[in-house]
Amino acid sequence: MSEYLERMKKKAQAFEGRGDLLILGIESSCDETACAVLRGKEILSNKIASQIEIHKRFGGVVPEIASRNHVLAIDNLVKEALDEAGVRQEELDAIGVTYGAGLLGALLVGESYAKAFAYALDKPLYAVNHIRGHIAVNYVASPDLEPPFVCLIASGGHTAVALAKGYDDIVLLGTTQDDACGEAFDKVARVLGLPYPGGPQIQALAEKGRPTVKLPHPFKGVDTLDFSFSGIKTAVINYANTVKMRGEELPAADMACSFQELVTDIMAENLVRAAHAYNCNKVVIAGGVGANIRLRAKVSELAQKHSLTACYPPIRLCTDNGVMIAAQAACMIKAGRLPADYDLDADAGVKP
Repeated sequence: MSEYLERMKKKAQAFEGRGDLLILGIESSCDETACAVLRGKEILSNKIASQIEIHKRFGGVVPEIASRNHVLAIDNLVKEALDEAGVRQEELDAIGVTYGAGLLGALLVGESYAKAFAYALDKPLYAVNHIRGHIAVNYVASPDLEPPFVCLIASGGHTAVALAKGYDDIVLLGTTQDDACGEAFDKVARVLGLPYPGGPQIQALAEKGRPTVKLPHPFKGVDTLDFSFSGIKTAVINYANTVKMRGEELPAADMACSFQELVTDIMAENLVRAAHAYNCNKVVIAGGVGANIRLRAKVSELAQKHSLTACYPPIRLCTDNGVMIAAQAACMIKAGRLPADYDLDADAGVKP
């Protein structure tokens, strides 16, 4: 253990029992540069520099362009977050930063900045798992929430059901075997002629349609908590090509509605099945696709039917943000995790 880490460990030990820690969260895993300041579970600031308009012309995120824009945004965004919170950088107790999963170049921008920032201030730095950050933001959104609970992780890069046994003790119960749900939304949107990002576009179009298109239900009749969306996506592509070859007009609204209904059915059902299988009376949604109104409605409906408590963050905290990173850093502190050393590296493929 380095002298630096030994010193940070002693500082972190002094946090025990404190519920008012002042934590800066830094997130740069994909196409949003985000910074936030938390005091306990109170959000003092939440700043996001989105790159959606930049990447929209390419139909998806271009990693090199994302990294360069993180470099341009991060310093000013941290200053804005501290100013909005009314906090001097010296007053911070700790810094949390995403070290994975995500785009490697993008991760390195936030991580390099956070390491230098923490080292200069002599503050403990916590290496945050981005996926666990999505889960942890629920502790801020629902202050009374405590583990254990079952969580649906639904985003552009991940789809899984997990058991939160403790504040930093997550066990995967089922995961996607191919595409993530958000990835499938983006690909289907492209087939329907909709711009990036696909999720909000399909949701808006689906409101004008009916679920009249029959699509395959993966793992139907199989006892598993795993997911598969590739077959559904392929069925949409094949249907669109067939309609085109016939010279007919594609019923885009009905297709969007049919796709959204099936995918949200699968995710909501797996979440509730997992809750029963592991005797949990609380279910939680985490991740960008958690902003989908049909998914939220179905989880609420099934939870009520099965006498479960359902929690999910407000839509503004579903997409990538600094609040979730600061929240997970707080969870790590509560669980007694060590701060990161100065040789911390990024890990693009880290699992929950």
